[in-house]
Amino acid sequence: MENKLAVVALGGNALLRGDQVGTIDEQEDNTTETLENLVFLLNEGYDLVITHGNGPQVGNILMRNDAGEQVYNIARMPVDICVADSQGGIGYMIERMLRNVLKKHGIVKNVVCLVTSVIVDIRDPAFSDPQKRIGKIYSREEADILAAKKGWLFKEEVKNERGFRRVVPSPKPKDIMNHRIIGDLARKGNIVIAAGGGGVPVYIDEKNDVRPAEAVIDKDMASSLLASLIGADEFYILTDVPYVFINYKKPDQQVKEFLNYADALRYLNEGQFAKGSMEPKIRACLNFLERGGKMGVITEAFKLADTRYGSKITMEYEDDRR
Repeated sequence: MENKLAVVALGGNALLRGDQVGTIDEQEDNTTETLENLVFLLNEGYDLVITHGNGPQVGNILMRNDAGEQVYNIARMPVDICVADSQGGIGYMIERMLRNVLKKHGIVKNVVCLVTSVIVDIRDPAFSDPQKRIGKIYSREEADILAAKKGWLFKEEVKNERGFRRVVPSPKPKDIMNHRIIGDLARKGNIVIAAGGGGVPVYIDEKNDVRPAEAVIDKDMASSLLASLIGADEFYILTDVPYVFINYKKPDQQVKEFLNYADALRYLNEGQFAKGSMEPKIRACLNFLERGGKMGVITEAFKLADTRYGSKITMEYEDDRR
């Protein structure tokens, strides 16, 4: 009997917490703590593909880019190279920490990390309306100089420190390069780390050449697409909240432990889920179900072993949960 195949998307907090500086020791400790929870799935007989976020890390890479160019005149690298750098570094860290976790539990598995390109449509409307903030915060004067010199677009930052941040497109993923290899490796019992940070954004030009795109791709949407392309049975998004809530942080807040597709879509259309946080996670799970997936799960990593914990989204409720 074939094992179940699960794609597990590690949220940013799985690697770096909001109140931390971001040292490698902090990230390694966080990663190990998160990966310990995946042992449950391995013991249950799952084959695994692991994806991950890269928000804080790629932001730091971009700021190092800035410093290197301004202080030492080191050539600045484009966004796609920075995403690839973060994929390689984070993937290596996850692989190394996971090998140690497996050894601790007496589990013999190969672990492989693939730097993954994700194909987008260069005509995606996101390219004409960039919204994703990246890199450091600049003063208005600095932003104006960079906009004139490099053609970058900036938006005012109002949530935290005042200033301006560069914005880039966040197009929808259309295809995952090497997804067949990823699926084949996973089905043979290897643990595969892929599509980190949403993948390196590329497009196919009129000559069928692979070209880089100055963009970033939503990690959950890319992970959902990968799960569908490799025929995964289940899709897990590990984040910093245990459940999906409606009326979140309001007096009438409700936990939604089990959701079917229709209810999840209705709540989504009602605006129940915050843009940039829970909304893309719900969309990613719904897309996975639309393409034939069996179940999407949104929960905290640390509660994964509790099968009654977390919000499970399916096409229909199971009979004993009605």
